[in-house]
Amino acid sequence: MKKLIFLLITALLYFSLQAQNLLGNQWKFSVGDDSAWISPGFDDSKWVDARIGKLWENWGFKDYDGFGWYRQQVVISSKYKKAAEKNGGLTLRLARIDDVDFTYFNGTLIGKNGDVPPNYDCKYDVDRVYSIPADLIKWDKPNTISVRVFDYSGGGGIYGDDISLVVCGKGDLLSMAPAFAEPDRVLKNISALTLPIEIHNNNPEKIKGILKIVVRNDFFDTVSVQESNISIAKRSVSVVSFPVSGLQPGIFLVTAYLTASETTKQVKFNFAVDPEKMTTIADAKPDFAQYWQKAKSELAAVDPQYKLIKIDSLSTDARDCYLVEMRSLGNVLVRAWLLTPKKPGKYPAVLTVQGFSSDMQSDWTFNDDNVVSLGLNIRGHGNSRDDVNPGFPGFLTHHIENKEQYIYRGAYMDCLRAIDFLFSRPEVDTNRVAVEGGSQGGALSFATAALCGNRIKVAVPLVPFLSDFPEYIKIAEWPANEWNEYAEAHPEFGIEGILNTLSYIDIKNLAPWITASVFMAVGLVDVTCPPRINFAAYNNLKTEKKYIVYPNSGHGLPAEFNKIRDQYIREKLDMITTGE
Repeated sequence: MKKLIFLLITALLYFSLQAQNLLGNQWKFSVGDDSAWISPGFDDSKWVDARIGKLWENWGFKDYDGFGWYRQQVVISSKYKKAAEKNGGLTLRLARIDDVDFTYFNGTLIGKNGDVPPNYDCKYDVDRVYSIPADLIKWDKPNTISVRVFDYSGGGGIYGDDISLVVCGKGDLLSMAPAFAEPDRVLKNISALTLPIEIHNNNPEKIKGILKIVVRNDFFDTVSVQESNISIAKRSVSVVSFPVSGLQPGIFLVTAYLTASETTKQVKFNFAVDPEKMTTIADAKPDFAQYWQKAKSELAAVDPQYKLIKIDSLSTDARDCYLVEMRSLGNVLVRAWLLTPKKPGKYPAVLTVQGFSSDMQSDWTFNDDNVVSLGLNIRGHGNSRDDVNPGFPGFLTHHIENKEQYIYRGAYMDCLRAIDFLFSRPEVDTNRVAVEGGSQGGALSFATAALCGNRIKVAVPLVPFLSDFPEYIKIAEWPANEWNEYAEAHPEFGIEGILNTLSYIDIKNLAPWITASVFMAVGLVDVTCPPRINFAAYNNLKTEKKYIVYPNSGHGLPAEFNKIRDQYIREKLDMITTGE
């Protein structure tokens, strides 16, 4: 009995050493960017105290976009040394970071997510979990954690609750992942499957325990709960499979829990079943076509007053850069960045439309010296806020009580005005015009292609927003919360009134009008613009179309897709000119 008690106490002590958060609360912060801030010897005593876990706009840096650095010094007791060396060092968790981070420990890069312009790659919705090798640790001495953050727009910084530094345990030497035969986890023509979980045990000893799975649909209804006893030999791989039946076309969310001696492990992932067969409620109003015809007639009555201002500092040997000003619906002033080849000739053109709350810059336009590129700031965004500027939050509900004045009616017309501008340019081959963008820009791409008819030949929407609103407000938290909160604050209008207005904006209702070739990209674990709403619009297309799904991506897609997108646009526009 005494021996048992001793072993129990020893085990509890062992786990307490591993589980203890070694981080302090004294993070320091500075805006700006300087490589010297990586160094452990840098004096950050004059920096401000950071409220880590909350976006920096919420504790003193309102509306700040750009680079910001967090630093903390932590003394790690040598009492953790044996456990750390046995299990692979320390694990640093930094919750999520909006948008990009480069994280250093004692001056050594230990991990990064995303990238900064000109190769910008947003990873705001990715959990940051970084390993710190034991040989980097200075025992019983100060160790410096430096986090370089880049935020392009909207909220910025380290946010969330899971912020910790702990000694690695057995769980850190375990990994779990789905093992579908389909790389994108999109399954076709099935109603049942065998769901495989692959477990890697890198521990120097066997792991025995219970693996449990919970499968839900994207409305969060439970579809299946199962568990299985497991035994995985040391330093080996095992696949555990679970039969799941009764599946309907849709998106499914899986959480797998492993409970074993001295450790627990969890992994979450999604898979799709016949997403092209998902159906949605048709809610286009009887006057839907007349609504948009009226908007286009109103736009046509506005003198565009195009004005080009050459920006020599942004021009190159191959292309000239211009700031474009033009008048849109309601005589609202909007601006765009134009890049046009210096060599005389007729060129294809690409309109790039922007994400929600972002600021379109000249280096965000389509990057090709043989293409006319136009990057638009719709009303209320970037440098198009002179006449309309409801802010964020506020944009989504601006004049929502009146469908004729709702802000997205004007925003869609801003996109049409941008196409009008391109068609007015002598260097543009009007038979070869494309539109592309992500998130809100994905919705604007759908809308532009729909409302411009055959003037648009190619559309590439990424993770498109503004689709299937009745379902969207059920399954997405942000920014759907803005409409829900508005409904609560205005019960006389309510959610029914909001959905009525939004039905005119809904890209799933506009999709049947598109004649362009469409290539859609989807992040399978996107919680901002969930796959269901992407496919609601896609499935209503009646034109040539295709899609690509990234199974591990949320609202930010891998940088590799940029090349795939650009190649698709080039090939489609070249095919038009050669008649292939």
